[in-house]
Amino acid sequence: MDFVHDLIGGELLTVHFLGMIAMIFVAAVLQGVGGLGFAMFSAPLSALFFPELAPGPLLVLGGCLSVMVVLRERSAIDFRSAGSMISGRVIGNFIAVLVMAMLSPSSFYVLFSALILFGVALSYSGWRIVANWRTLGAAGVMSGVMGTITSSGAPPYAIVMQNAPPATLRSTLNFTFFFGATTSLVLLAAIGRFELRQLLLGLLLFPALLLGFTVSTRIARHVPNGAIRHFLLGLSALSAFGLLLRAAL
Repeated sequence: MDFVHDLIGGELLTVHFLGMIAMIFVAAVLQGVGGLGFAMFSAPLSALFFPELAPGPLLVLGGCLSVMVVLRERSAIDFRSAGSMISGRVIGNFIAVLVMAMLSPSSFYVLFSALILFGVALSYSGWRIVANWRTLGAAGVMSGVMGTITSSGAPPYAIVMQNAPPATLRSTLNFTFFFGATTSLVLLAAIGRFELRQLLLGLLLFPALLLGFTVSTRIARHVPNGAIRHFLLGLSALSAFGLLLRAAL
């Protein structure tokens, strides 16, 4: 537990830890309201200010948050769509392991940022992306690759499912996120990129996650469907710009 003492023991590091708490709280509120947003908000900030959180601890926290959202709105899950996305996500997770060995991180960030921004632009151009097994599976593959490498695999899902009813969107996406996060953590552990230290850091931040989820429960039922769509696409674009900034740095 020496790393816990190092993290919160000194004045400067206490400020650093409080910054983590604030970020996790806001990210949990976003995901509890919009169905996603936890990693899309926290992954770029972690890359800049809290590199020790990505990807392992964020995947731990994201998986826990997904379970809470699913339990809250389990009756609205679209299991058929979730099945297509999970199948694609598992394939993407294995592809990510190969990508991590072959492609430089900066090249990866630029490529996927461009794809995300292209998808957001198409959505606002009036072209409606039909959520079927093909598009959901493709989104799952992209999410698996992105989620394993950066801990933020939500943007492809946001683009494909942007027109779903809010409760269905939240429950289905988080059902998928839980399985994706679990698979990513197993694969990261297998290649030595996820250890007990990362698990403990994630658990140390769990109270901030729980508080954010509790606040989101009071807000979620009052958010209209149209606002959710713009919220998701806006977060997707911000996530893409965050990855570009990470590549530049």
